[in-house]
Amino acid sequence: MTDTLPRPAINGHDKPQVSLLKFAPEQPELPAVEDAQGVEAVDRPDNPLADWLTVPDVPILPPWARSVASLKANTAALGRLCLWHTRYHSLRIPKYAFRMAWLATKGLWRAVRGLWPTLTAHDQTAPVKALRAQVKVKPEDVETAARYALAHRQRTITRRWRWGAAATAVTAAAVGWYLAPPLLQAGMAAATMVPLAYLGRGDDVQLLDNPTPPLRVDMTAQQLNDALRAAGLLKQGKGDDDGPKVTCVMGPVRDGRGWAVIFDLPKGGGKTAADVLAKRTAIAAELGVDEIQVIASRVRAAAGGNAGRVSMWVADDDPYLGTPNPSPLVKAETFSVWDPIPFGQDARGNRITVPVMWQSLFFGGLPRRGKTFTQRLMTAAGLLDPFVRHYVADGKGGADWMPMKAVAHRLVMGAEDDAVEALKAMLKELLAEMERRFVLLRGLPVSVCPEGKLTPTIVEKYNVPVIFVTIDELQEYFTAMEKDDRDQVINDLCRIARRGPAAGFISNFASQRPDADSVPTKLREIITLRYSTQVVDQTSSDMVLGKGKAAQGADASVLSEEHKGTGVLVTGPASFVTVRADFLDGPGFAELCQRGRTLRVKHNQLTGDAVGDVTAAADQAGVTIAPVLSDCLDVMRHADRMHTVDLLDRLVNVDEDRYGDWDAERLAAELEAAGVDRTTKQVKVGGKNLAGYRRSDLEAAVPAELLLAARRVEAAPTTDPATNSPSGEITEGA
Repeated sequence: MTDTLPRPAINGHDKPQVSLLKFAPEQPELPAVEDAQGVEAVDRPDNPLADWLTVPDVPILPPWARSVASLKANTAALGRLCLWHTRYHSLRIPKYAFRMAWLATKGLWRAVRGLWPTLTAHDQTAPVKALRAQVKVKPEDVETAARYALAHRQRTITRRWRWGAAATAVTAAAVGWYLAPPLLQAGMAAATMVPLAYLGRGDDVQLLDNPTPPLRVDMTAQQLNDALRAAGLLKQGKGDDDGPKVTCVMGPVRDGRGWAVIFDLPKGGGKTAADVLAKRTAIAAELGVDEIQVIASRVRAAAGGNAGRVSMWVADDDPYLGTPNPSPLVKAETFSVWDPIPFGQDARGNRITVPVMWQSLFFGGLPRRGKTFTQRLMTAAGLLDPFVRHYVADGKGGADWMPMKAVAHRLVMGAEDDAVEALKAMLKELLAEMERRFVLLRGLPVSVCPEGKLTPTIVEKYNVPVIFVTIDELQEYFTAMEKDDRDQVINDLCRIARRGPAAGFISNFASQRPDADSVPTKLREIITLRYSTQVVDQTSSDMVLGKGKAAQGADASVLSEEHKGTGVLVTGPASFVTVRADFLDGPGFAELCQRGRTLRVKHNQLTGDAVGDVTAAADQAGVTIAPVLSDCLDVMRHADRMHTVDLLDRLVNVDEDRYGDWDAERLAAELEAAGVDRTTKQVKVGGKNLAGYRRSDLEAAVPAELLLAARRVEAAPTTDPATNSPSGEITEGA
C-alpha cells in the first residue's frame, strides 16, 4: 500500500479548519489477486500454445455481408445494375441485328475461305504437281506417268466426294429449313448465324456495345510508384533496380468515377503519410490530372492504419462540377439541431453532415463563391426547429438575410452607426442571457442536468431554447468601429464563442477577409468548425482553416472560380474534407423562414423583433404591401428617422437592380403612391436637418390590423440572474 504523508500540526492545531497542504488520499484495499493456478491454461504466460490458440480478431464475413441492411442495399444495387443493362441493350436490338447480319456475312466468307482447301483436296495437290513436273522432264518414264495418273485420279475422286457431301448437307439444311415451322426456322437461322457471327468478329468489331465509357484516367501500381518517386517520396534506384516501392494494401481498383488505392510507404525512407498529403500537387502532375481530382487522406489506427498508410482516390474528372444538389431541408417538415445538419457531399458522393451543438462555426472565402449560401444552410436547419432562437447580424445589409425578419429574435442589418449600436446591444443581451443560463444550470440537480450543459429536456421544460448567433460580414463591423468599441465587441464575441456552447449557444460567423485586422486571431482560434471557399493562396487558406492546414492537405486555394458552393471543411485537428455544399437559393430560404415563423407561432416561441416586424406580419397574413414601403421599413428598422440620401443608399444596397437609378423625387412619388403621408419633409439626424422620412409616417401607411398585431410584442426574456432552485418541483440536493 502507498505510504501517506502524516498530517502535521499547524500553528499548534492538529485539526485546523482550513488546510493548504495536499495529503495523499487513502487508497482502498485492493482485492487479493487470484492464484495463478486458477487462470485458464491458454492464458498462462508459460503456455507455448497460447499464441497458436488465440482466436484471430478478424471479421468472418466481408463488409458487404455483415448486416441485413447491407445485403438488401447490395441486392437492390445489383437489381438496378441489371435493369440498366437490360434497358441499355434492349434499345440497341435493331443495331445489334444489323451488326449480327454483317458479322455473319464476314463469318461465312471466312468459313468458305477456310473450307476451300479441304473441298479442293489441297492436301493432295502438291504430290500431283510434283509428279506432273517429273513427267514433263522425263516423258519416256512410264512408271512416273502411271504414278501421276493414279494421283490425279485419286484427287479427282476426293474432290467429288467432298463437294458432293457439302452439297448434300447444304441441300438437306435448305429443305429442312423450308419444311420447318416458322419458330423452328428462326431457331435454325439463329443457330447458323451465331457461330458465323462469332467467326466474323474481330478486335475492332464487337457484337454488343460497351456500356462503360473509355477511362479518362488510367492508374497502375507502377504509375503510382513512378509518381511518388518523381515527387521525392521514394528513393531512386541504382542501375536496373527501380528502388523501393509502396505496398498496395488495396488496389488500384475502379471505385465509382475514379481509381482507389490504399498503400503503405516503404520503411527506411523516412517519409510519412503527412509528406504525401503535402505533395498532392506534384503527385497530381505526375499522374496527369488536376490536384482537385486527387483526394488523399491518412488511414488512422482506428481504421487499421499507421503513420505511413495513405488512402488515395483519383477522380476521372473534376468531381465538384455539375448541377448542385438541393438541400434536404427544403422538403423537411421539421428538424432538430441536436441532430447533425445535412451539409453537402464529398467528391465520391458521400453525404456529409455537421453536428453543430457545442460547436462554433466560421465561414471564409472570396466574394461570390457561395460563402453566404453555405452559411445559411446552418441557420436554415435552425429555422425548422421551433425551440431555436435566432440572433442575426449582416454587416453587408443586403437581401441575403432579410427573410430572417420573420423569425429572428434580433436582426441587425448593415454596418452604419445605428446598426453598430444595435449589434453592441444585441451582444450585451446575449451575454446577459448566457450568464442567466449558467446560473440556471448550476441550480439544477444532477438528475436533470448531469453534465452542467443544456439538454433537450431542459430546453422545453424551462423554456430556454437553443440560441443561434449568426453574424455575416464581420469585417464590415470591425472596420466601422473605433478601436475601443472594436476591442469590446471582439471580447464579447470571444466570450460567446468560448463559453456559450455549454449554455446552448451556436456561433455562426463569416467574413470575406479573415486577416488579423478584419477578424482577430484570438477570435478565429477558438472556433471549432471552419469552412473556406476559394481563397487566393495557402496563407489565406490557413487564416480561415487554421495554421498549417494547407500543409496537411486542407488547402482551399486549389479551388477555382467554377467551384461555387464548394469548400474545405475542417472538423478537427486532423480531420478535413472538401465538400460540395447543398444548394438553397434565396426564394427557398425565404420560404423556410416563413415555415419557421409558423412553427414558432404554433409552439408559442415567436419572440423579439420577429413579433413586432410589420412586413413579416404582412407576409404571413398574405397582405400585400408596396415593395418600396416594405423595403424602407426594413432598412429603417434601427432608426426612427433617416435622411433621404441615406435611405436611398440603403435601398440600393438591398436591391441595386430596382433602386439603382432612383432619386429623391422618384422615391417620394413611389412612397406617396403607397399611401405614405409625410408629416414633415425635414428630419434632424446627427445634428443635421435635411430632407428625410420618419418611420412613424411609413408605418401609418400599413393596414391598421397589421400594425396592431405587430405592436403586441412579447417581452424579451429577462436577464435577471436565476435562483439556484429554478422551480419548486426540483428538490435541493437531488
